[in-house]
Amino acid sequence: MRLEAKSLGWATGSRPIVEDVSLEVAPGETLGLIGPNGSGKSTLLRLLAGLLTRRTGTVLLDGAPLTTLSRRDIAQKIAVVEQIAETSEALLVRDVVELGRTPWLSALAPFGAQDRAIVTDALEAVGMAQMAGYRWATLSGGERQRVQIARALAQRPRILILDEPTNHLDIHHQLSLLRLVANLPVTVVMALHDLNQAMGCDRLAVMDGGRMVACGPPDEVLSTARLASIFRVQATRLRDPADNATVFRFLCHEV
Repeated sequence: MRLEAKSLGWATGSRPIVEDVSLEVAPGETLGLIGPNGSGKSTLLRLLAGLLTRRTGTVLLDGAPLTTLSRRDIAQKIAVVEQIAETSEALLVRDVVELGRTPWLSALAPFGAQDRAIVTDALEAVGMAQMAGYRWATLSGGERQRVQIARALAQRPRILILDEPTNHLDIHHQLSLLRLVANLPVTVVMALHDLNQAMGCDRLAVMDGGRMVACGPPDEVLSTARLASIFRVQATRLRDPADNATVFRFLCHEV
């Protein structure tokens, strides 16, 4: 499914947070959203998902304005995993993931065997099947993140929007999650802080001061000059001899 944004803008009071952002994400593409803290990444993701009412511009799904779709229709197409995931402390892990099936249920199509199988698959995909009976209140931050990603997978979306999905995860689960996302047959837009991990995306969009200042292949977008000007770091581009992949080593510019 193709996702487009045209001249998106959003502000809080008189302070602009996102200004005149336009982009297009092709079906099946993984677009990484990068930028310094406060650059507008999270707000842009919420605008793309229809969770915020844009001040200006429009969002389109396969050419149809998001505003013409019902919340149920949007939820069947777009799943969102935000940075801070909260839910009822009394729920079990499996209960949380089952919430991902809600957009597909109705009086004529209640929760059934197929939904249970989808929930089980989602739990297994993030390595949480063995904790299905645990209470949400007992989980660590990383475990909660993996459960929320499983909920999104159970939603069976065509577009997956992730805000810092590797936040709280140890390095093993970070790499496992990124490999899982890369293999999903969906369109993905995700904000990332780790620029080495961002190199695995099909394209990168760079946010700075609420504006999108660059968008393109990672090797082109992450130039040493841009890293210096936007992220205020001195970057050395290295090659991993194992697979010839680009790896950055960073030194912080003095404040």
